[in-house]
Amino acid sequence: MTLSTDPWIWIAAILTLAIFSFLYRENPFYRFAEHLYVGIANGYAITFYWHRILVPSLFDRVGSSSTPLSTKIWLIAIAIIGALYFTRFIPRISWLVRIPIAIVLGYASGASIPRAVSGEIIRQMKATIITRASFANWQSGLWAVIILIGVIATISYFFFSTERRGLLKPLSYAGIIFIMIGFGASFGYTVMARISLFIGRLQFLLGDWLGFIK
Repeated sequence: MTLSTDPWIWIAAILTLAIFSFLYRENPFYRFAEHLYVGIANGYAITFYWHRILVPSLFDRVGSSSTPLSTKIWLIAIAIIGALYFTRFIPRISWLVRIPIAIVLGYASGASIPRAVSGEIIRQMKATIITRASFANWQSGLWAVIILIGVIATISYFFFSTERRGLLKPLSYAGIIFIMIGFGASFGYTVMARISLFIGRLQFLLGDWLGFIK
């Protein structure tokens, strides 16, 4: 056992234990570590946006003589629209914050919808199409059939326009099975990610801090 002499490792270890103390109950040590994390994260984000985005993309370009006048006007207009976010703290003109929010939501929707349609819907439809190449070997052929059945069964489960009779009834029940398998796999991946983070912190505490392991 060799305790670390690095003060930063001691600080990190104490803060880690403070966060872990929430497993017992909420306490002042956990609240201190939580508030410290949020404060540092916000401080880092502000400095990052200032030095990496605002200064090089706005102030340097507006102040540069090589930037065309039309570009400078656009940049200043965008900066003014972005500054409207701060009107949220002024009750009389707080309604102006809706302008940048509407622009951001509109742009995000317009940019994400085509990507979502192309990356999810169209690719999912292509994956359900069985061709001769799908049966290059029995494994790929089997999975192609399972994907096709799973998609049809899942869609049939959300088909509420008619009563579930005949073939629609077993298909909808099969859709429930596929949905639960998907949720279970997603939850399993989430748990695995969290467990890997927990193992990493244990290795830090037992290795870097206490020196029990190498």
